[in-house]
Amino acid sequence: AVLEMELLPLWLCLGFHFLAVEWRNRSSTAMAASQGGCKVVGGVADCRGQNLALVPSGLPSHSWTLILDANPLKTLWNHSLQAYPRLENLSLHNCHLDRIGRYAFQEQGYLHSLGLADNSLSENYKETAAALHTLPGLQKLDLSGNFLTEDMAALMLQNLSSLEAVSLARNTLMRLDESIFEGLQHLRDLDLQRNYIFEIEGGAFDGLIELRHLNLAYNNLPCIVDFRLTQLRFLNVSYNTLEWFLAAREEAAFELEMLDLSHNQLLFFPLLPQCSKLHTLLLRDNNMGFYRDLYNTSSPQEMVAQFLLVDGNVTNITTVNLWEEFASSDLSALRFLDMSQNQFQYLPDGFLKKIPLLSHLNLNQNCLMKLHIQEHEPPGALTELDLSHNQLEELRLAPGLTGCLKNLRLFNLSSNQLLGIPTGLFANASNITTIDISHNRISLCPQIAPLDWVGPSNCVDFRNMASLRSLSLEGCGLRALQDCPFQGTSLTHLDLSSNWGVLNGSITPLWDIAPTLQVLSLRNVGLSSGVAELDFSEFGNLRDLDLSGNSLTSFPRFRDSLVLQTLDLRRNLLTALPQRAMSEQLLRRLQTIYLSQNPYDCCQVEGWEALEHLKTVADLAMVTCNLSAKVIRVVELPGGIPQDCKWERVDTGLLYLVLILPSCLTLLVACTVMFLTFKKPLLQVIKSRCHWSSIY
Repeated sequence: AVLEMELLPLWLCLGFHFLAVEWRNRSSTAMAASQGGCKVVGGVADCRGQNLALVPSGLPSHSWTLILDANPLKTLWNHSLQAYPRLENLSLHNCHLDRIGRYAFQEQGYLHSLGLADNSLSENYKETAAALHTLPGLQKLDLSGNFLTEDMAALMLQNLSSLEAVSLARNTLMRLDESIFEGLQHLRDLDLQRNYIFEIEGGAFDGLIELRHLNLAYNNLPCIVDFRLTQLRFLNVSYNTLEWFLAAREEAAFELEMLDLSHNQLLFFPLLPQCSKLHTLLLRDNNMGFYRDLYNTSSPQEMVAQFLLVDGNVTNITTVNLWEEFASSDLSALRFLDMSQNQFQYLPDGFLKKIPLLSHLNLNQNCLMKLHIQEHEPPGALTELDLSHNQLEELRLAPGLTGCLKNLRLFNLSSNQLLGIPTGLFANASNITTIDISHNRISLCPQIAPLDWVGPSNCVDFRNMASLRSLSLEGCGLRALQDCPFQGTSLTHLDLSSNWGVLNGSITPLWDIAPTLQVLSLRNVGLSSGVAELDFSEFGNLRDLDLSGNSLTSFPRFRDSLVLQTLDLRRNLLTALPQRAMSEQLLRRLQTIYLSQNPYDCCQVEGWEALEHLKTVADLAMVTCNLSAKVIRVVELPGGIPQDCKWERVDTGLLYLVLILPSCLTLLVACTVMFLTFKKPLLQVIKSRCHWSSIY
């Protein structure tokens, strides 16, 4: 027992010593983990944007991901990464790097992802290339934004046969020869967008046998002829200067699934592979059209163009049918086709029949004048059809053809020149949810046509379309609605704007769909307050309401429990915002209200402080009012009652009394003076006339 008592102080000292050492070690580790502001979670060290001039050396040595983006490192020295031999991912984006030491990656045997985007590696590219060649297991390399030429890029990629993804975007590459990607047989993803590439030498991609994604957007390619990358699945050549796209005329099966040729200068529909899996074709913003119906050709030879392809000592001739170039293309798997912003004046017979699986067709902003819907056109799988902003004067439906839009969900015919819709077009369209026929001259069919009905026979009837949710009829010249033409629908979005008098000054025709409406636009329809205010109490689910451009003189009435979020009252005849509206629960729920361009009276604008405090009025800076024949902004009104308004606040009866009393007093004084002045002569005249006798 005595021995134990003597050893107790020793055990206590040793324990205290070990605790102190452990605490010191943990403290040093914590300090290392937070060195330079880096965040360490597991094996990931995030040091981005910490203004570091050197790679921090105190991070955990077992880190497998190191992010050093947005630090002014300038140079990556040979010893900078020696403390982290287990790195698998290294990101050095935007680090002002102009030099990478020849042996900077020599110890990084596990590194498979390296990001070097947005630096200046072109300055010492040979030394950088030597450093990259020490990474035999590298799979992903990002060299975008480094001012690299094609020769520099070729040297850096040399012998990196393990690469699977390479980005050379935003550099200065101009011409791709057959040696630039030599030896990259495992490359699957290649990004070359935003360079200055104007020529691709034949065979430049032949060695990339596993290439699946190729991005050539935003370059200067004038044409793609004899395209034969059969293994490619994704090709983006948008924003170039392409005038031709011709695939090789061979029976080999192409794996191509997505082709983006938008924003070019294509004159003809692209000549696509004869056997492919293409499901998305983007042709937006070109100069394409179909031309067979526009030219009288007397012989088949006049419809053919021949291309002479010279490749070294080999000369090939490709023959193309200019007018029916789509006929030999395989479109059987196509689902999404965007042909908008072109010069198509018609669709050839049989064009849509070649695309039986088509679900999305976009033809807006073309020159279509007529469209004849035949059997199996459009395809039964079609769900979205956009024909807006054309010159359609005639939309014809084949006799006896009904139910052609049975799977259609979105139909856009806006901004054409239609005078009606074919009868039966929407028959059996049981899945349609969105219809836009705005800016056409159409009529809505009455519930029961009167004997004197003079409207067109091809009027549109939306009744009992249970699936319809969104309907736009803006600027259609609609006549006043006698009943609700939307009975049997569950509309949530309705736009009747720019149809003056369509509601005949009342919102009664909309009561049948009031419970379901969420967005209602009644801009410029001739509404006025009349004797009573517009009452929207029945519109319990209304979120957005546009009443601008009408003649309202009073604030509309809403239910307290309304969920309204946006209200537009611009360009009306409001002179004041009533106090009732200011105190309603509505304004506490409103997120946005527009009130400008109304003839407000500056003397009746009380309550603006509440709206300004709620930050509800989106255009408060543009709200003006009239004060003494001048227009001023409401936000510039002086505090309190303006001086020009004080006389208007006085009681009217008292004001009249004050104005009349001085006149009466003046008249009384004048009469008294005259009486006193002419008193004696006046009495004498009266006596002489009346022969009154005098008493003496």
